[in-house]
Amino acid sequence: MTSYTFPDAPLRVYWELTRACDLACRHCRAHAQPRREPDELDTAGCERVLRRLASASPPPHVVFTGGDPLKRPDVVRLVEKGRELGLPVAVAPSATMRLTGDAVRALKSAGASAISLSLDGSSAARHDALRGVLGCFGWTLAAAQRVVAAGLPLQVNTLVTADTAPDLEATAALVGRLAASRWSLFFLVATGRGRALRQVDPREAELSLRWLAHRAAQWPFAVATTEAPLYRRIVVERMRAEGRGGDEIARSPIAAAFGLRDGNGIMFIGAGGDVTPSGFLPVVAGNVRDADPLEIYRDAPLFRTLRAPELLRGRCGACGYRAICGGSRARAYAETGDFLGQDPLCRLEPVAAAA
Repeated sequence: MTSYTFPDAPLRVYWELTRACDLACRHCRAHAQPRREPDELDTAGCERVLRRLASASPPPHVVFTGGDPLKRPDVVRLVEKGRELGLPVAVAPSATMRLTGDAVRALKSAGASAISLSLDGSSAARHDALRGVLGCFGWTLAAAQRVVAAGLPLQVNTLVTADTAPDLEATAALVGRLAASRWSLFFLVATGRGRALRQVDPREAELSLRWLAHRAAQWPFAVATTEAPLYRRIVVERMRAEGRGGDEIARSPIAAAFGLRDGNGIMFIGAGGDVTPSGFLPVVAGNVRDADPLEIYRDAPLFRTLRAPELLRGRCGACGYRAICGGSRARAYAETGDFLGQDPLCRLEPVAAAA
């Protein structure tokens, strides 16, 4: 079986610059609050971490997230610093009154590679109910128009729960009308405030992902999933059923995501500097205040373990797709307390090797 591991450096670094945010989203992982906390890394500390990340070859793609990164007055400076160092830097702001046309243009001028916005339904009633602030749907649509008008690639992120799944078709149509470049479906992990929401069950997840694989080629934007790596298995199965072989699968866009999962190609930096495998897997491997972030990623036992799919347990450990998928380690941990356990979103019985 081909190995899809990333031992030397992460491909993506999700960086929570602050937990401060003016929204009150029902699924917030960060338990965001209106005010910034005193333990946040300061500007000099952030720039030091950026320099270390830029020493990787190739340098990782950094995503400034939160909370709302726009609550930090130095966010434009940090984007500019990342660009100077050769780091691709995207920004995931909250759709609030802070995300003005001037703010978008400043991020573009600083060198932001993309901006992502969350859109959790095709109507104000659906979206605002999750975001906790009336009017957020309208702010999101206006912000999306500003991003596209500024010439920045727009990614739209949509939460998938038992309540939002029936609206995905209508949401996809809206994503197309917004001229987004990419649509990412985040399958809920029960962490933070998200514990109060209803997850889709394995059957609903399978149906939703098969629908996504069927419709993806028909849309004018790329599609991706977060915390649902089983989508890769579904795409590979579909390609094989269509008579496409290994070489064509290896050249397909989905192949770029093979193996990517919490701790393997992905690293998360919290507002206070704690390093975890992802924002949804809150097991701390070190802190960038007193350790090199790349050394944490390379050498911490937690990360080394997560990069070894042969150590996975349950159905994920026995599955032939464990190298390209491996299941959501965050969901396994949230459901069982074992980050090597099986992903409860997938009920596939172990299958023959996939690669």
